[in-house]
Amino acid sequence: MSGKTHKYRVSVTWTGNRGSGTSSYRAYGREHCLSAPGKPDIAGSSDPAFLGDAARWNPEDLLVGALSACHKLWYLHLCAAAGIVVTAYVDAAEGTMVEDAARGGYFTGVVLRPRVTIRVGDDQQRAAALHAEAHGKCFIANSVNFPVAVEAIIEAA
Repeated sequence: MSGKTHKYRVSVTWTGNRGSGTSSYRAYGREHCLSAPGKPDIAGSSDPAFLGDAARWNPEDLLVGALSACHKLWYLHLCAAAGIVVTAYVDAAEGTMVEDAARGGYFTGVVLRPRVTIRVGDDQQRAAALHAEAHGKCFIANSVNFPVAVEAIIEAA
C-alpha cells in the first residue's frame, strides 16, 4: 500500500435488548447507536422490512448517503479548483438492494442525481464534466462492488 493511511473508529452499541436478548427473532429490537468522539450520535436500526424502526437510520440509508456525500465533497472541491462557483447542490440519491437465499441482501447499484446550480456565466459543460472526475476520486465509490451512476443536472442562476 502506498500513500497515506487513514483510520476511522466508530462505536456501535446495541440498545434493543427487550429483556430476553436474542431468545427469538422477534424478541429483540434492532435499535443501536453509532458514536464517535466529538460527534453527535446517530440513532440506528434495521430497515423496517427487517423489523427495524423507520424513524432511525439503517445501514442501507447510510451507505447511499455516504456515496452521495463523498461525491458532493469531491465535486465541490473540483469546481472550486476550476473556478466554477456552485451556489446550490442537492442530490436525490437512490440505492437498490435485492435479497436472495444464497447471498442474503446486496446492492445492485446506486444512482446519484445531483441538481447543481452554478453562477451565471460559468462553464456549464465543464461543470457537468467534473462529475465524472469527482466520481473517479470518490473514496466510497472506489470501495464498493456495485455500479454507482451519476445523473447530474446543471443549472445557472
